Amino acid sequence: MKRLTFLFLLFAAVHVNAQQQFRNPLLSTGPDPWCVYKDGYYYYMNSMGDRLELWRTKSMALLGTAPHKTIWRPPATGPYSRDIWAPEIHFLNGKWYVYFAADDGDNQHHRMYALENSAANPMEGNWVFKGKVADVEDKWAIDGSVFEHKGRLYMIWSGWEGDKNGQQNIYIATMKDPVTITGRRVKISSPVYDWEKHGDLGDPNLKHVDINEGPEILKHDNMLFLVYSGSGCWTDNYTLGMLVANAGSNLMDAGSWKKWPVPVFKQAPEIGVYAPGHNSFFTSPDGKESWILYHANDHSGDGCGEKRSPRMQQFTWSKDGMPVFGLPVSTKVLLKAPADK
Repeated sequence: MKRLTFLFLLFAAVHVNAQQQFRNPLLSTGPDPWCVYKDGYYYYMNSMGDRLELWRTKSMALLGTAPHKTIWRPPATGPYSRDIWAPEIHFLNGKWYVYFAADDGDNQHHRMYALENSAANPMEGNWVFKGKVADVEDKWAIDGSVFEHKGRLYMIWSGWEGDKNGQQNIYIATMKDPVTITGRRVKISSPVYDWEKHGDLGDPNLKHVDINEGPEILKHDNMLFLVYSGSGCWTDNYTLGMLVANAGSNLMDAGSWKKWPVPVFKQAPEIGVYAPGHNSFFTSPDGKESWILYHANDHSGDGCGEKRSPRMQQFTWSKDGMPVFGLPVSTKVLLKAPADK
């Protein structure tokens, strides 16, 4: 009996330790990762290209074994039938919403769209297509994210100034409700530094693209941080930049957002991590730890395809309230899982 008890305790200890530690990546593939925490569960999504897939897990460290399902497939043809990118799931005004970019097979026609689900558990219920989410200019748009601040909803996204590719900027707009933008967009960031301008395409008709994309909001104390991806995702130099605004400022005033002159998270070739970017943020179940979720490549030249895999790591805060992301962690390093309740 003592031997059986010992073996049981040993098995339990190993099992708990397996749950408390993990290595990146969380999945073998998964560009543009996003998650949100509600009622004891994380809901996770990443770009699938041809559908919307949703994961549900109590621990992000166990994402690889978490149940998941396809919640929506596009029509065979039409303006939102192809190139389904960067989905995000949000709980707003008592309902679930998924925002995603899609086109008809021609990248020039990319726009943002939304789904709605009134079920308490978004793995259940019906996902209803709510149509395009666009400002009055209705220009090319991808990587939409929605956040609430002081009782008002905002959408941020990456878009073109006109109708031709060449530069992607970050825009913000106010929302009347989770699927309706009000008024005109405001440009709050454009690529201005060299590290935001790695974007050679090898296309004689479009030789270079300067890129700001994948905007995400991080709140801390009385500050708002907008962390975005700079340069082309097909380059090793894909990296994270940051805008900072005071929580009491007018977020629709471009002057309220101050751009950090240097990257805040970039590749680490010495440990085999390339092109880290398109991130999101979450806190541990106990609410005490800050984590960044992002995708990266294992080798130089892996590009902007399915070789990108989702990774996560804890970050800290400086004495003056700024996020300190450090460097990407090697896939060989064993990490402690987010602290449970």
